[in-house]
Amino acid sequence: MIGRKNMGRASPVLLVLLALGFFFATYNLVTTIFHYRSGGNREGALSSDPIIEMPESVRNLKNAKLPFHIALTATDAPYSKWQCRIMYYWYKKQKELPGSEMGGFTRILHSGNPDNLMDEIPTMVVDPLPSGLDRGYVVLNRPWAFVQWLQKATIEEEYILMAEPDHIFIKPLPNLARVGYPAAFPFFYIKPDQHEKIVRKFYPEEKGPVKNIDPIGNSPVIIKKDILEKIAPTWMNVSLKMKDDPETDKAFGWVLEMYAYAVASALHGVQHILRKDFMLQPPWDTELGKKFIIHYTYGCDYNLKGELTYGKFGEWRFDKRSYLRGPPPKNLALPPPGVPESVVTLVKMVNEATANIPNWGTE
Repeated sequence: MIGRKNMGRASPVLLVLLALGFFFATYNLVTTIFHYRSGGNREGALSSDPIIEMPESVRNLKNAKLPFHIALTATDAPYSKWQCRIMYYWYKKQKELPGSEMGGFTRILHSGNPDNLMDEIPTMVVDPLPSGLDRGYVVLNRPWAFVQWLQKATIEEEYILMAEPDHIFIKPLPNLARVGYPAAFPFFYIKPDQHEKIVRKFYPEEKGPVKNIDPIGNSPVIIKKDILEKIAPTWMNVSLKMKDDPETDKAFGWVLEMYAYAVASALHGVQHILRKDFMLQPPWDTELGKKFIIHYTYGCDYNLKGELTYGKFGEWRFDKRSYLRGPPPKNLALPPPGVPESVVTLVKMVNEATANIPNWGTE
């Protein structure tokens, strides 16, 4: 059992101020996506090497086999449950294959009460934020959930992968971290240097240049447990402060908690290895390549010619938000000819999972 530590919790005064709001975050990404689609700050700014930022002294340093624990935060809503079930199915399949360093698995359920997946998926129940503190931004519960889990759980592995319900493991995942350096995926839309005025509210000049803040969120990240234990309470407090600041809340919107993790890491002097091969995001990433995770956060809309129709419903579509109240049916129709490999693979993997998970549809 990891003993309780003085981990810098949120002020008790804050924890009673606001009224609870709940919603499913439906991302309004049209402007951002068109930037991504047109090139934006994605491939042009990144080296062809998947390891795009790592000190030379550790670039070629390989760990001995170091298993990592997979942890994701979740709610008891049907939308969260069906994604967790698919994610766990593929975790179990990939974990035992050659090349895997995947260890144990925990769904950190921050709804405060057990649900009907407790016997299917290894789960620890933790408390949600006190009523109202999330101000309708349910993702604020994520750092608080990790703080509680790290304090209460017995975690055998030295490393932790912070994952999300809408991740599917395409192949066995090795430990991408190196000694002293966590591994993270670089998001093209996390740009601390373009928000320096706002970032300086939480990352003062004496801490160093804004470029010290990595362009990442908390997931996917593989990180040593003892480093995460230091970062997590700071991540929680920075998230709460950002949400409480109207200018920051407006500027960062649905990615506020991601910026908070990046800032919290920098406050602790933690630099991440940036791995663009960590995951792909259909429909914008069209090929699987050598990537490890599919992140299906974006809707995939195509006409029957296989042409992307993003911004309007396609004649064929797959969007997780179509299933807010219950799981997708078994045997989804495959995309029409011409649709990229990444989207076809996503639907096939969803179909395989739903065909084999017992009692599918009981979420």
